[in-house]
Amino acid sequence: MSEDLLYEIQDGIGRITFNRPQARNAFTFQMYERLGEICRQADNDSSVKALLLTGAGEKAFAAGTDISQFKGFSNGEDAMEYESRIERAVGALENCRVPTVAAISGACTGGGFTIAGCCDLRIGAANARFGVPISRTLGNCLSMSNYVRLVSLLGPARVKDIIFTARLIDAEEARRIGLVGEVLPDYESLQRRADELARIVASHAPLTLRVTKEALRRIKGKMNPGEDRDLILMCYMSQDFREGMDAFLNKRPPKWTGA
Repeated sequence: MSEDLLYEIQDGIGRITFNRPQARNAFTFQMYERLGEICRQADNDSSVKALLLTGAGEKAFAAGTDISQFKGFSNGEDAMEYESRIERAVGALENCRVPTVAAISGACTGGGFTIAGCCDLRIGAANARFGVPISRTLGNCLSMSNYVRLVSLLGPARVKDIIFTARLIDAEEARRIGLVGEVLPDYESLQRRADELARIVASHAPLTLRVTKEALRRIKGKMNPGEDRDLILMCYMSQDFREGMDAFLNKRPPKWTGA
């Protein structure tokens, strides 16, 4: 598993690489856990001044969760534990004291979209594509916390747009709506600019950056997510979710019934 998610520190920059290019860097459950561990480790390591997150290769930042991970789901607690696992990881990323930079090339979808959205700064290559296409793939849902994150980032109208239509946003549209701050022509220039950006923020007053992050987190925290167990179980325990998973793994269109 350690080879699936790489972490190295150089000159105060902690570089996290999602390293499953053969699967478009789709996350295993263990990768979510490791991401959370790294963020908590960086929180307590004064030598780390910034974190830089990227995907191995130019085809994907992270294409969500590896769908095969869902095959073992047998009851509602499996679904709730899955969402809790993601929350532990993205919560640790979101609350990390140091600035976080996402360098995005290729697919940034599902859980990958959530991870990128939790970073403080995002830049993309021209081939970057963003979305949460669950309404045409698995028929599952997000947790309330992740809906709050997306609404805070994009606003409710755009969240409905990307989930209802299941479309992918290209790099230029992502720049226009503020999802990414810059678009670079290719993977190599993206990596160079990401390194430069990480070094810039790492050189600035750490308490100013930390307080700004915490202040914005507290503002967003007033959007109380509330209870979502019934909503998660409605999707993950449905026939449609089983159908969506089987259709995805067998590369066929799903047949939705709403049950």
